[in-house]
Amino acid sequence: MKRVLPRGLFGRSLIIIVAPVVILQGIVTYIFFERHYDVMLARMGRGAAADVVFLTNLEERYPAGPERRSLLDMAARNLGFRISMMPGARLGRPYRHASPNLKDALTTMFAGQLGQHRPFTSRYAGSFVEVEVQVKDGLLRILIPRQRLVASNVDVFILWMVGASLVLLGVAILFLRNQVRPIEQLAIAAESFGKGRAVPDFKPYGANEVRRAARAFIEMRERIERYVAQRTEMLAGVSHDLKTPLTRLKLELAMMGDGTEVRSLREDIAEMEHMLNEYLDFARGEGGEEAQDTDLGEIINEAGIAAAKARRADAARLHIEMTTEVRLLVRRHALKRCVTNLIENALKYGRRHVNVAVRHGDQIIEIVVEDDGPGIPESRREEAFRPFHRLDEGRNLQTGGSGLGLAIARDIARAHGGDLVLDSSAMGGLKAAIRLPV
Repeated sequence: MKRVLPRGLFGRSLIIIVAPVVILQGIVTYIFFERHYDVMLARMGRGAAADVVFLTNLEERYPAGPERRSLLDMAARNLGFRISMMPGARLGRPYRHASPNLKDALTTMFAGQLGQHRPFTSRYAGSFVEVEVQVKDGLLRILIPRQRLVASNVDVFILWMVGASLVLLGVAILFLRNQVRPIEQLAIAAESFGKGRAVPDFKPYGANEVRRAARAFIEMRERIERYVAQRTEMLAGVSHDLKTPLTRLKLELAMMGDGTEVRSLREDIAEMEHMLNEYLDFARGEGGEEAQDTDLGEIINEAGIAAAKARRADAARLHIEMTTEVRLLVRRHALKRCVTNLIENALKYGRRHVNVAVRHGDQIIEIVVEDDGPGIPESRREEAFRPFHRLDEGRNLQTGGSGLGLAIARDIARAHGGDLVLDSSAMGGLKAAIRLPV
């Protein structure tokens, strides 16, 4: 049943309302046609059969002549029938019966009132039912109006039932759509916020429970934004306070000449500055940047150039596969930093070649970075994402750094509502895939 039922709230709510109405109408229709309708047709058939038996009895009790003809004409006027006699005619077999309710009633009444089986046939003739009864001196032909045997209000009943159902269904659709729309808007706002996109015009509306959920979402979003802002401000303050003495040290070293020890101290200070910048980037996560419609090909090309320059690597080692333009609503500078970190790692540990490709699916866009380096064992791939952590053996992605490269990359990918996963590459090394929702 789960495979057949709709997955959306609107479809399921509509089924909850429509299903009882359909079941109720089915029961009412069954009762009407199987009980009331059959009883009504049987009664109409017995009434018409009684008139036919009366005419048959009249025809056989009176001899042919003006008196019988006068009585039959009077009966025809009062009953609304058309009556005629075919003297000497015989009813041939097989006997056909167009109206089952009339057949059963006539058979019963002939046997009960005349005490014998009487051959007769019936067939539809336009707006009449033609009944022919075998009598002693010929064939009695009677045309009975069809409305005497068939209920004329069945179509009206069905029309009213279907019409009322359509009206109720229309009201239910309008009502449910207005009730479901606030929930859909809340889901869209939560999804956009999860992808790092601004939701400035979202306001709670709808039922009380939906309003409470929407207000809770807004409060949660504000708390998260305050937390990110406070963390960024704290790390920015720490970075600023630490850069001040580092700047004084750089000035003092600049005045000390260009000896071997001085160059070593300058390299240590530069490494400390680099680490401070990475700490700040990790805490900030590029959270203040607004998402914008961006060509991913431009980001990858810029990230490749920046990574090759940072690693002083040969740009020919880097191969970028972009068959078509792919655009997505992302935070441009944050995603560029994410891709740059992955390409830098691939250039650092890849032996000869690094491939970057974009794969576009229906729901997900993947930016894949592959190399032909030593790779990372599957059991230690999650460990590589731990902040400030360096792998002790195998492929050490964080060697010489702060241990934040992959942590920053995954943080940025998840801030876009996606993720960063590691796997084995067909080239023999590591494959890092940034998965972003469309």
